[in-house]
Amino acid sequence: MNTIHQLTAEKLLKIKAVKLQPSNPFTWASGWKSPIYCDNRKLMSYPSIRNFIKIQFARIILEKYPQVDAIAGVATGAIAPGALVADLLGLPFVYIRSTPKDHGLENLIEGDLKPNQKVVVVEDLVSTGGSSLKAVEAIRRDGSDVLGMVAIFTYGFPIAQKSMKEARVELTTLCDYDAILDEALRTDYIDQAELKILQDWRKEPEKWGNDKKSK
Repeated sequence: MNTIHQLTAEKLLKIKAVKLQPSNPFTWASGWKSPIYCDNRKLMSYPSIRNFIKIQFARIILEKYPQVDAIAGVATGAIAPGALVADLLGLPFVYIRSTPKDHGLENLIEGDLKPNQKVVVVEDLVSTGGSSLKAVEAIRRDGSDVLGMVAIFTYGFPIAQKSMKEARVELTTLCDYDAILDEALRTDYIDQAELKILQDWRKEPEKWGNDKKSK
């Protein structure tokens, strides 16, 4: 397993930023039933962990995108980590709203993003990839270039992988679903039976949800 993935998984599970409940599924905002719930906003309450995330993001950005001009966080979960990374790298920071502000200048991009800047997008969580790619589209429409995207965690859904590829966006994450399951099993957070439930859910999350609703 990727060492950074393992370390991040350990930290996410330790502070319950990621919770696993195969026998008592969560209901997502989309209506999906899910045995996992991720709330990376909790990371900001733990200085050592938020510093770890900030440093790892900065390392990836410097290694992959040394020509970066600005950092963009996706509202609202990635505003804080994005700003931390921008501060560490000494770069301008903007954030992308999910919808334009309904008053004043009606901004979708908050901050001062110059035309033709090279931008790295910061996300906290990638599920289907829809909201992440809307942010990418907003930046491109504004006349800037998206070099890539970094995120704390991804479920690794095929639809997200397909969408990212079609949109020509390189996604690099600090942790993924498989790393979470490996760490949870290693620490006896889950057993083999629960592992299978979690693996089955990831294969067809929409169908799994519909099955649960019909019972």
